[in-house]
Amino acid sequence: LAVTLLANYKLPLCCFNDSLLLQVILAFCWVYIRKFQSRQESEVVSTITAICALAIALITSALLPVDIFLVSFMKYPNGTYKEWAANNETRGQIEDTVLYGYYTLYSIILFCVFLWIPFVYFYYEERDDDNVNKCSQVKNALKYTVGFIIVCVVLLLIGAFVPLQAPPGQNSTQWEKVQYLFEELGSGHGLPALSFSISSLTLIGMLAVITYTAYGMSVLPLNLIKGTRSVLYERLENTEDIEDVEHQIEKLKAKCKDGRPLSSRDRHNLQELEGKLQVLRRRGRHLEIAERNCCTKVGSALRPFKILLGVFFILVALLFTVALFISNLDKAFHSAGISTGFIIFGTNLTNPLNELLLALQPVFPLDYILITIITMYFVLTSMAGIRNMGIWFFWIRLYKIRPKRTRPQALLFLCMILLLIVLHTSYMIYSLAPQYVMYGSQKYLVQRSFCLCFSDECTVTRSYLFLHKFWFFSTIYYFGNWAFIGAFLIGLVVSCCRGKKSVIEGEVEADDSDMSDDEYVH
Repeated sequence: LAVTLLANYKLPLCCFNDSLLLQVILAFCWVYIRKFQSRQESEVVSTITAICALAIALITSALLPVDIFLVSFMKYPNGTYKEWAANNETRGQIEDTVLYGYYTLYSIILFCVFLWIPFVYFYYEERDDDNVNKCSQVKNALKYTVGFIIVCVVLLLIGAFVPLQAPPGQNSTQWEKVQYLFEELGSGHGLPALSFSISSLTLIGMLAVITYTAYGMSVLPLNLIKGTRSVLYERLENTEDIEDVEHQIEKLKAKCKDGRPLSSRDRHNLQELEGKLQVLRRRGRHLEIAERNCCTKVGSALRPFKILLGVFFILVALLFTVALFISNLDKAFHSAGISTGFIIFGTNLTNPLNELLLALQPVFPLDYILITIITMYFVLTSMAGIRNMGIWFFWIRLYKIRPKRTRPQALLFLCMILLLIVLHTSYMIYSLAPQYVMYGSQKYLVQRSFCLCFSDECTVTRSYLFLHKFWFFSTIYYFGNWAFIGAFLIGLVVSCCRGKKSVIEGEVEADDSDMSDDEYVH
């Protein structure tokens, strides 16, 4: 996308340093996956899949700032089009290039969600301990993946036949009705089938945003502010717990010194206490390693910086919540209602984030840096939410996300969830700053005064058109924003009530084996 635009149009090179950006994204994905990946259960195919899926999610999220920049760069500050963009055909080519960029990345996401990630997941699930019958393994994985492919095909077919215009009247002939159907199938320039499929996945992404991103926006800053418990205090507390458990075990064993067998209740209690003692001893070894770890000492030295960063993140989260609340109120009061998807053009209520982005426009490229930071903020808080909550299916916890202990299946689930979250991120950012996301920094001339764009005189971002192709999805997204606000406030209360995390949070669990300690010791 960037190469095409640089080759044909006079766009600044500093905005499209593709190779550097790609290297940074891939390096981050590799470090992130390797940080949480289990060393004992790691597998090459699942690792590569997770890294690539995470990279695709980050690259897709970076496309929105590029889209906003391009529509803004077409005009001078006085509202007139630049020489190279004065031609409607030229502008159309740029718009189509950006739109094809969206379709390409979204098609890759469809491929990952419905084919590649499910296949790798089931392939790993079907793996035999002796790794003998590879053909049977592939066959079973494909058998389960077919279900996902069928769902994808159904969504594509529904999207292809969903009418975007009013159907012909009852007086129309059968031929006119058939002709209308085929015109709808091939019209729209945006491939409605793909758009419908992506919008359907975005609904799932909306649920993930409400669950994980909303919680991550509260838990990430508060964890930075509260910090972790003292290693010395935790070791002392753990030693006292070990002594207490050992004393209880000795009391139970004393009952059978004269040869009498223990009752079933005492045997059960003894078994539980011995299991608890194992966990406490493993915990003691991990705390000892953490005390000697240089990262723990560096973290203590950076404590003031973490507090400031946490305060900044919580202020950003509150700003986002207020902006989203005002935007939803604006849609409730000034849109045409449910039947139009609560769509409004421009803003009628003062939105602080939208005003901030517009105020930064005169100083290039501060507004683009801010919109990029907002996009990455959503991705990072989503990662924090998934890491702290784990992966759930309704009330059932499927997987935990823990440093050096996460199973390959959990990493694949994590990357799939992030892909779905990224799809919904564009609509979230549009809700936060509707005027800016629609038109960027464009202005137009009205009676010798420059006005912000609300008319056909300006070019609309391709992201906006893509998000509002089907009005009923926009309606669901609107109510999803209210649910997001509620989930954030609940998560904020829960995070405030929780105490400090352990310095070895997530490293020791009752269901871990003693062998897994080797991952930390060596």
